[in-house]
Amino acid sequence: MSSKYMIHTQSAPPRLKKITRSGIIAWEEGCLNCPVCVKRQCVYGVYDTHSLDARQMIDSLDNQCMSCFRCVQGCPKELIHKSLNPEYRDMGDAHWTPDIIAKLWDQAETGKIPVSGAGYPGPFSGPGFDSMWTDMSEIVRPTRDGIHGREYISTTVDLGGTPPHLEFGENGDLLRDPPPVISLPLPIILRIPSFGTLNERTILGWAMAARRLETLIALPQAMVDDGLDEFSQVLIPVVSSKALEVGIVPKQTRLVEIPWDNSWHHRARMVKQAFPSIPISVRVPMEKNLEERIISLVEEGVSIVHLEADSNARFHGDPEQHLNDGIRAAHLKLVEENVRDRVTLLASGGIAMAEHVAKSIICGADAVFVDFPILIALECRMCGRCTEGLPCPAEIDSASPSWVAARVVNLIGAWHNQLLEVMGAMGMRDARRLRGEAGRAMFFEDLDRSTFGSLGEFEEGYQLE
Repeated sequence: MSSKYMIHTQSAPPRLKKITRSGIIAWEEGCLNCPVCVKRQCVYGVYDTHSLDARQMIDSLDNQCMSCFRCVQGCPKELIHKSLNPEYRDMGDAHWTPDIIAKLWDQAETGKIPVSGAGYPGPFSGPGFDSMWTDMSEIVRPTRDGIHGREYISTTVDLGGTPPHLEFGENGDLLRDPPPVISLPLPIILRIPSFGTLNERTILGWAMAARRLETLIALPQAMVDDGLDEFSQVLIPVVSSKALEVGIVPKQTRLVEIPWDNSWHHRARMVKQAFPSIPISVRVPMEKNLEERIISLVEEGVSIVHLEADSNARFHGDPEQHLNDGIRAAHLKLVEENVRDRVTLLASGGIAMAEHVAKSIICGADAVFVDFPILIALECRMCGRCTEGLPCPAEIDSASPSWVAARVVNLIGAWHNQLLEVMGAMGMRDARRLRGEAGRAMFFEDLDRSTFGSLGEFEEGYQLE
């Protein structure tokens, strides 16, 4: 039996001071100079080491304060206040919220799942993945010695389809070799984000993390150079739609990706001619008629399909449709056509939290790509300044490869542990069995329909008696 897969993490402190959710405002005007000042009574001593970082313009009080509110409540003149930090509030956008960014920073630093003693602060319903609840029916009797105990939970997934049937010769030998299958110890694949202040050292750090995690990393073929030769087994070169010929593909590469367009057949033939043993994944944007496009790819013999939503987990051109809707629709269509096991579904776009991994698999994905979280792990604020040619406030391009790798390993380690906890609470022991197991989740739309559907539809102007 192979050894149990575990991700070993270690602390990777940030290079810059964190942007905290709240800050302290201490007014000096009107101070009564009390002989026993609440500042000197601070049990954490944050006022004793008060300083200002002139480079980042961050007050040490904001980072060291433990939010006990003793000074706020104890000042007789009410000169000390806690307020929302405007810099924190302005981070990210509606999807990549400041709270999500801050949690990813903590996970990348410690490798641990952030647990709030005040309970779950997030939404209990909303768009996309927020409209799903996972089944925790087995949490009343969790494993005796934790998620890394004797009751082994496998997160291994296989990339590649199975043939519809086997053909044997007169001597009992297989007439055709089975298609290659890639096994990964966790259903998470890294992917170079579409923007960010990146350079060769950043790419090298991500490749180092992928090798330590025993997973893969997808990157544009133009980024594959001699400096990544030793990482060829973890690279997924993405052949550009504008490429007229296949460029550099390391010999030990295990997978190549091709974006879908009208010329994907031509590029697939070029890859097969140059590298006949390498499986090909076709990346399909989530758009209208997604299901029919996937069925056509399966009929063409494609065994790995990558479903790509936009960075906010929405359909391209249709913000009302979400990533989980596309995954579920594609999975159910493949099941309906009796070809589900002939193809592997990979999903990407807006995967922002650990829970999104489990929910994507429940909807029908085999594995997911993670892109912007590995950028946020490097202290990115999702401000978009780099897209406008402005300098990056986090100076990501100056980070060392070893620090980049450590932060990403911590982040994925935290996500892996949370996946184990979710599966353990469900009573699931294999991630491959979780695929498409919609009975292990509750969907708001289904519950709303079953509960209130019998009431009929009411329009404005109706009067209820």
